[in-house]
Amino acid sequence: MHNPDTLTPRQHDFLVYLQERMQRGKKMPTLREAAKEQGISHAAVASLFRALQDKGFLKRNGRYSRTVVLQGETAPKLTSMSRMVPIIGEVAAGLPLYAQQEWAGSLLVDGTVFRGEHLFALRVQGDSMKKVGILDNDLAICEPRQFAANGEIVVALINNEEATVKRFFYKGDHIDLQPENDDFSVMSFSLGEVLIQGKVIGIQRGPEQLAAL
Repeated sequence: MHNPDTLTPRQHDFLVYLQERMQRGKKMPTLREAAKEQGISHAAVASLFRALQDKGFLKRNGRYSRTVVLQGETAPKLTSMSRMVPIIGEVAAGLPLYAQQEWAGSLLVDGTVFRGEHLFALRVQGDSMKKVGILDNDLAICEPRQFAANGEIVVALINNEEATVKRFFYKGDHIDLQPENDDFSVMSFSLGEVLIQGKVIGIQRGPEQLAAL
């Protein structure tokens, strides 16, 4: 049996992506398709294919075709309703973090619970939202949005460079971003300083804890 411990985190995530794609009845992706779907370069995809082949997780039959060799019991359990959500960086539940747009892996979620289009996940840093169960190092599953209703938990981009997760409140002439931790103060900004990036719809804390908000 091939040992998954030999895989780097990115190689493991890419293998899971291939497994999920094949289980849905799709063909092995081309370099172009995989690069587009995973948000990485063609060169990075080629390197991942080569690494998985070298480690025995992919078998290349002929010059162009590739057949996935699954990890067996060590592979994530995929169902017909599973879906992959890209992890695109980090977000602060505390002081804002510098915004990141780098692909940082993928998250397997239940498609019957998380149904929106183009969902994404962000790694939370800080504990300013701990009263609603959003803790440091959680993965926040988000629905892309450029608007929010008062009281919703959102990912907000501040001054086009800092990202944070807070409750949103529109106050007419300004926006309040409210924490859920008494150790943190409400953050107030002018209307032009805040761009809503998404609504937080779920949290994962380790592989065994996945919950919708």
